[in-house]
Amino acid sequence: MGLLKENKFKNPQERAIWNTPENAFDWSWPKVPRHQFLSEKEKAYDFNGDSLLIPLDISNVLKTSYMATTPSILARYIKINSKKNLSHILSTSGEIYYVLEGKGFSKNENEMIEWSKGDVFCFPGGKETEHSSIADNSILFLVTNEPLLNFEQLSPSYNNSNILPSHWPHEKTASFLEERYKRPKTKETSGVAVLFSTEETLPSRNTIPSINTSINTLEAGGDQRPHRHNGVAITLAIEGEKVYSMIEDQKIDWKNGVAQITPAAELHSHHNRGSKRMISFVVQDEGLHWYLRTTGFSWD
Repeated sequence: MGLLKENKFKNPQERAIWNTPENAFDWSWPKVPRHQFLSEKEKAYDFNGDSLLIPLDISNVLKTSYMATTPSILARYIKINSKKNLSHILSTSGEIYYVLEGKGFSKNENEMIEWSKGDVFCFPGGKETEHSSIADNSILFLVTNEPLLNFEQLSPSYNNSNILPSHWPHEKTASFLEERYKRPKTKETSGVAVLFSTEETLPSRNTIPSINTSINTLEAGGDQRPHRHNGVAITLAIEGEKVYSMIEDQKIDWKNGVAQITPAAELHSHHNRGSKRMISFVVQDEGLHWYLRTTGFSWD
């Protein structure tokens, strides 16, 4: 606090620093790790406690002064029981939800969305959101771009026309996927997925401008081709058995309900050795990279 106050009264020229090519690039942020959020999942599925926000926070690894799951995304489990509603105001441009368990409704100012298991919905950020569970217990998976705003020390716009309340019901998503599964498969087919977007984010296919989300699936015995991209991925395992990822040379077994990080630019593939279809909810900051023209997608 003392240093901040001292810097506030400095002459503008006293703040100026000149760097050379020799020292301008000899630093870096800590690397984003491969990570599974096991204890956070167990806490979310402990239905004995109160309604609770459970952040997937590795700011101690990323060395940020604010909570972060990745440098641009913060994910949370939200545990809600029928006895107590839960409300929050988050410093984010948008809130994206996947319903892991239960049914209920969420209200963001004058807009209300009634949801059930498998639904995806979003609200603009910076406003109070209140969640209520009709089932005894419900679990939401929430992702925001809070770290991105914190990095720039920005506040969300109260009237964000890019992000309006939107709802993708599970039944319509499942129907959309089933139609895609009927299409002929080729050697280039790499799973079947659906991405969630709105008219407000056109021409992109992003859920909010900086974040894209999708349901990814893989048939029993299937393999998703190795690939890489500059966007980091948070993958929430929803359904499947004997599913694993290869990230570079490391094998990571999936656990249903658990979210894991795939670092940007690392070669990775997904494999289903079980007897039923794999389903996952995938969150990426590729929306930001599409805008920067730096997606960096390749199959090797």
